[in-house]
Amino acid sequence: MAKAPDSVDVAIIGAGPCGLAAAISCQRAGLAATLFDAECVVSTITQYPTYATFFSTAEKLSLGGVPFVTAEAKPSRRDALAYYRAVVSHFDLDVRQYERVAAIEGAQGAFRITSMPRAAAARMTTAQNVIVATGYFGSPNLLGVPGEGLPHVSHRYVEGHHAFAQQVVVVGGGNSAAEAALDLWRSGAKVILTHFGPTFDKKIKPWILPDLNNRIAEGSIAVRWNARVTSIGPDCVELRDTTNDGVVRLEARHVYLLTGYAPNVDLLRAVGVAIDAKTGIPAHNPATLETDVPGVFIAGVVVAGYDANKVFIENGRFHGDKIVARIRGQPAPETPGVSRDLDS
Repeated sequence: MAKAPDSVDVAIIGAGPCGLAAAISCQRAGLAATLFDAECVVSTITQYPTYATFFSTAEKLSLGGVPFVTAEAKPSRRDALAYYRAVVSHFDLDVRQYERVAAIEGAQGAFRITSMPRAAAARMTTAQNVIVATGYFGSPNLLGVPGEGLPHVSHRYVEGHHAFAQQVVVVGGGNSAAEAALDLWRSGAKVILTHFGPTFDKKIKPWILPDLNNRIAEGSIAVRWNARVTSIGPDCVELRDTTNDGVVRLEARHVYLLTGYAPNVDLLRAVGVAIDAKTGIPAHNPATLETDVPGVFIAGVVVAGYDANKVFIENGRFHGDKIVARIRGQPAPETPGVSRDLDS
C-alpha cells in the first residue's frame, strides 16, 4: 500500500534566513510548516567569500528574538552560519535539506508538493498554503559566450589565495566584482577588472569605492571600461571595445564573471503566478505578499525581482509575519524601519 502523503499547513520552499523566519512566524501562530531546500540550511551564505563580513550589525540579522551574539560588531560568514544553525535547532524547525522541490500543483487548501530527496524516491507533501523563498544565488546571469563553462571560469568568488601571482580577469561593475578585485589584489594576484559600462554601478557600496579608485589610480588594479566579453579561452579573455568596436585580448589564468544573479521563479511560473518580464517581480500584493494565485506567497529576495538590493535579511526576515497575518485573516503588521541598502 502506498504511503499517504505528509500534510502541513504551510510548505516553505527555501531554507535561507527569510524562509527560516517565515517558519518561525508560522510556528508561533500554531501553523505546521515544513521547509524544503535543494541544498543546506542558509546555502546562500555558504556562497559568500570565505572571509566575508556582514555590513549589518548582528541584531539586524537575528531571527525570532534569538540573540545573535558576536565578539565583533559586524558578524562574519562563519558567525552567521553558526547562528542560523542554532536558530533551526532552537525552534526545532522541520527542514528537509537536500530535497529539491520539483513541482507545486493544485490550489489553495490542497497544494501538492513533489520533492526529490537525494538518492531517494520522490516524495509528496500536501499543504494548504505555499511560501516560495528561493532566493537567487543558484541562477547566475550568464554571458552566453564561448568558454563560459571552462574550469578556470567561475560565477562566484570564494577567496584569492589560489590566484597568487596569477593573471586574473574580473568581469562586472557591482559590489561583488569590486570586492573581489580588491581581495585578489591583496592576495597577490595581477588583476584586470572589465565592465561593459563607463564606470562602476551606481549602487556600489560607498565605503569600497575610494579604496578601489586609489588602487586603480596607482596602477595596482587595471580596468577596461566599455568592453564586453566575446569569448573565453584556456588562457585569455577576448573583449569587444564598444567605443571603437575594436578587439582586446587579455591574458587570464582565472576568470570571475561576477555579473549578478536572477531570481529563481520557475516554480512560481509553473504554478501559474504571473512574472513581470521587465522587472522579474512575481505578481503579488505588497501588504500580504500573496501572489495572484491564492494561497501562494513569496518571501525574501524573490519579492524584488531583478533588483535584489531592495530586499535582504534585514527586511526580508519580517515577510513571514505579513504572510501569517493574511493566512489568519488578520491585519498586516507594519515592517520595522531598516537603515541600510545592503546587508553584506
